[in-house]
Amino acid sequence: MLRTGVPGGAALLNNPAVQGLALYRSGNYEAADAAFAEAGRGQTFNRALTLAATGKHALSVAYFDAVLFANPADAEARTLRDMVDKMVAKTRGDSVAPGRLAGHGGNSYHPEKSPWGLPGTPDPEWQRKITARGYVASASWLDTLIDDPGEFLRLRLAREYERRAELGLIRPSEGDPW
Repeated sequence: MLRTGVPGGAALLNNPAVQGLALYRSGNYEAADAAFAEAGRGQTFNRALTLAATGKHALSVAYFDAVLFANPADAEARTLRDMVDKMVAKTRGDSVAPGRLAGHGGNSYHPEKSPWGLPGTPDPEWQRKITARGYVASASWLDTLIDDPGEFLRLRLAREYERRAELGLIRPSEGDPW
């Protein structure tokens, strides 16, 4: 019935995957989504399509991600996922503490109440500033580097040996076994 152009008649069959396809082709996307959901994991790609058609774009992207997890080379799923992903509203917030968004806990330290709602608990960002350690990759610093990967590796291995020796992780040399 699907091949003859009468998809509505295929909806009378007992197979939920075929019913879902028939309902999708006839434009009844909600019912098609329910049929594909009943059909199970074998219909993940089709379920992603019906979710996109019903406006559940974020969930559709998740279903396309599942298809791509099973088959990363599926170019059609990747293309459709990228198209649907453009319709998903993106959320962006300013982080004031790990896992926190601005406006949901405050941007500064208040001794009477912390961002987590505990009295007198300071914000970790308020307590300690992280300072960068190392060298700035300036042009003058880059001029000091030798363009010899072997030399770099030798120096890196020597430094690692020194580090392990300082920690006492280097085994002493074995004596003569004879």
